[in-house]
Amino acid sequence: MASIERTAYPRLKKKYSNDELRSVYTPGTKELSFIYTQARGSVNVLNMTLLLKTFQRLGYFPKLADIPEPLVSYIRDYLNIKEDIVPRYDHKRTLYRHHQAIREFLQVSPYSETNRKQIMKIMYDISVVKDNPADIINATIDEMIRSRMELPAFSTLDRLTRRIRMVVNRSYFQQVLNRLSEIKQEKFEQILLKNEDSDFSDFNRFKKLPKNPTLGNLKDLIGHLVWLQSFGDMKAYVQGVPVAKIKHFAAEAKSLKAKELRDYTKAKRITLVVSLLFHAQMKTRDYITEMFMKRMGNLHNAAKADLKAIKEQHQEKMEHLVMVFKNVLHVLDQEDSEVQASQLIKSTLKESGSIQQLLEDCEAVSAYHGNNHLQFILPHFRSYRASMFRLADLLQFSSTSQDTALMDALSIIQENRNRRSDWLPDDLNLSFANVDWKSLVRVKKRVGSWEISRRHLEACVFSQIATELKSGDICVPGSESYDDFREQLLSWEECEPLVSDYCKELDLPNNAEDFVANLKEKLVAYSHQIDKEFPRNDNLSIDESGKLTLKRYKGKEIGVSAKELERLIKERLPERNVIDILCNVEHWIHWTRHFGPLSGSDPKLDNPRERYILNTFAYGCNLGPAQAARHIRGTVTADMLSYVNQRHITVEKLNQASRDLINHYHKDFDLPKLWGTGKKAAADGTMYDIYEENLLAEYHIRYGGYGAIAFHLIADNYIALFSHFIPCGVWEAVYIIEGLLQNKSDIQPDTIHADTQGQSYPVFALAHLLGIKLMPRIRNIKDRNFFRPTAETTYRHIDSLFKGTIDWDLIETHWADLIQVVLSIKNGKISSSMILRKLGNESRKNKLYQASRELGKAICTLFLLRYISDIELRQQITNETNKVEAYHSFSGWLCFGGDGVISDNDPEKQEKVIKYNELVSNAVIFQNVVDITVILRALKREGYGFDSKDVRFMSPYLTGHIKRFGDYIIDLGQSPQPFEGALDFIDS
Repeated sequence: MASIERTAYPRLKKKYSNDELRSVYTPGTKELSFIYTQARGSVNVLNMTLLLKTFQRLGYFPKLADIPEPLVSYIRDYLNIKEDIVPRYDHKRTLYRHHQAIREFLQVSPYSETNRKQIMKIMYDISVVKDNPADIINATIDEMIRSRMELPAFSTLDRLTRRIRMVVNRSYFQQVLNRLSEIKQEKFEQILLKNEDSDFSDFNRFKKLPKNPTLGNLKDLIGHLVWLQSFGDMKAYVQGVPVAKIKHFAAEAKSLKAKELRDYTKAKRITLVVSLLFHAQMKTRDYITEMFMKRMGNLHNAAKADLKAIKEQHQEKMEHLVMVFKNVLHVLDQEDSEVQASQLIKSTLKESGSIQQLLEDCEAVSAYHGNNHLQFILPHFRSYRASMFRLADLLQFSSTSQDTALMDALSIIQENRNRRSDWLPDDLNLSFANVDWKSLVRVKKRVGSWEISRRHLEACVFSQIATELKSGDICVPGSESYDDFREQLLSWEECEPLVSDYCKELDLPNNAEDFVANLKEKLVAYSHQIDKEFPRNDNLSIDESGKLTLKRYKGKEIGVSAKELERLIKERLPERNVIDILCNVEHWIHWTRHFGPLSGSDPKLDNPRERYILNTFAYGCNLGPAQAARHIRGTVTADMLSYVNQRHITVEKLNQASRDLINHYHKDFDLPKLWGTGKKAAADGTMYDIYEENLLAEYHIRYGGYGAIAFHLIADNYIALFSHFIPCGVWEAVYIIEGLLQNKSDIQPDTIHADTQGQSYPVFALAHLLGIKLMPRIRNIKDRNFFRPTAETTYRHIDSLFKGTIDWDLIETHWADLIQVVLSIKNGKISSSMILRKLGNESRKNKLYQASRELGKAICTLFLLRYISDIELRQQITNETNKVEAYHSFSGWLCFGGDGVISDNDPEKQEKVIKYNELVSNAVIFQNVVDITVILRALKREGYGFDSKDVRFMSPYLTGHIKRFGDYIIDLGQSPQPFEGALDFIDS
């Protein structure tokens, strides 16, 4: 059973702010006209007004006795009805008549047997892909509201949900069970039993976590995949079960112990085990692929270090040879006689060493005079060779294009892995290798023709596989992140009907020819306009060498009145601790309602709201369960906190809780509207330390340490919209758009700012096709390339900025492919970060990459032209990116536990810590806005003079009044006063 608090089922509140009563429950002129034509007498007018306004809010008719007194009083006063008039119906016929009249007025169909069947159909369709009862109820309510149906009682929805969800899940459980032979079923049953030589069952091995990418850990993980695959290919058993259901079943199984699973029915027990095993096989392939790519990267780094060391060793020889050559040149310059010169040269060389020694020194120096480090990879590769071949056998690499040269080469080295000879015939297509590799792989023998060096070929093939995995030119079947992304796209047959409406929504031409012509025309017109305006632009200059310089702008200075207002506000802010803030925000918006068991049933905890708040504090402030339990004396134990985190809270539930905060922040307050409209956001990452025994951990040269990146999307009104935990090694640009797409709150920005990582052509291209204005901060503008619309286009003033032209034919040819990708992203078939990971790595095979790069060049050039000509735009970008940097400091201040190190090695739990921290940060922002609003009202009442300009300089990232340390006491019995978000005296 799902409790009503954990769903979006509308309910009347006990307390209301004046602002809410005015905006939601004030009847309009048309509504009053309707009421007075239907009702006679003060009582019935009051009754019908209450029913109409509450039905509009709730979607169903509440009992009059359940309507809170503040709401009754407000309606009574508004209608000028005496205080002694109490809402009641003396005759049920009048009540039913009013009900029917209101339904007809609002054009809503009543709950009936016909609607019941329709609701059950809606629920069934939702239950096929969703599992949590609260989610099913919420989605059903949304659909009923769209269909203008009256909501039944919550108990009815809950009863129908339980029944339909059970039917759907049982069909999936039985479907999986029927595909397994009795022998297989018994094998899965044995997994849940303890081994004779251990206190644990094999079930725990399914939950194995990846470690740091050493050779030993890679071998261990390969062995683990071999063991997982010994159970068979789980994909065949879960065929037909929606991906969302499989993920939920796997998450539920992962949160349980083997002993608990044994209490389930056989069909459900085995389905959960199979789902977890399927997920484990898929993720382990991901982990091995990531380790493989990192190890190949380390081999290249080691080879580069070897080359550098040898160059340093040969530096003295090179200097000696240069000196000898210089002496020889002096002899030739001063001596005219060839005979005398020859004798002097021989004498000079003899003084410098033997001829043979000098020749050897020359050969040694010339062998390493270039930057080809590849020749040094082989000694390091030898220790990896056996693991590389074993890995290739397991992962079954596959090409995603028609170019199979690399896969053919892999087959050849696999066939010849045990060959004694180091040479292969020169009949191999080496088009996949670059010039440096070819010089090592293809060798001309002293006698005879060319041959292939097998050892260098092996190192070359595996090195190139690692490169092409990043670009998506090679995939790993059965993995999650490295499978063939084309199979996840909507087919063109599915896309074609959607193209026209989608392009119309974004005001884009709906065919390739017009799309290219329109964009080309824009670039021609705008570039010539900027060129024409150049002489009048005092903020821009280009010197004789073509170097571009932008004039620095002065930031807005904070006035004396604004500083004084800030001081007064800080003085009056009440002292609070983090738990008090979480409790207050819970009272106001009930964000803990999203938390609960993964099974979807109601929590069987004592005081679940308290547990959820304490758990959010423990993980959001990075104290961890043990440290938090020490501070919260006698309230909870570390095991209790850990249990709630593992069994009741997921990343999606944390997203939903944070979404509630964002929506109320956006809707209920005037103050944030002075800071921003919510139409702009900034994205940036900050590093968190994690233990090195971790697959995510990498050394990041930008941040100067080992760790991973917390990537945040911050709205222009300071609230955090989305957070994600990513490895240091990835290009942050791939997650810029993903944050916007994953943000499901009421704040939906259409403009995104970023730091220098946003300067990526594929990101510009994808953002444009998704209707997003990408405006990154540009550093080193003199190094940026502008692209001409055509090779013939020239400019009078800004011609030196343009370095290349755009291949419009390539964009036009692959326009449909680009639209297919975008529609697949919009329909949730594939993530933008996965696509951008593929498009963020240069590929000579991937025409989609090449087309997106050309489109990105055009969009980026348009932006750069605006950037250099509009000083206010540059200032706006700087202001917004400064906000996200300020948020890093603010959220980091709240993540004060554990010495700033995220101690968990589970990638999912690491992600949860970042989400918890976002939730805590947003709660503190929410509380600060409540307190600042109260203070501003008080100052206005006291006659203190200030205006909206002064308030705009404020920020909700205030921490001076917050206590982070000490003993914490939670008290949900003490309710805060309802907040009033309106500031009528400030102009927005």
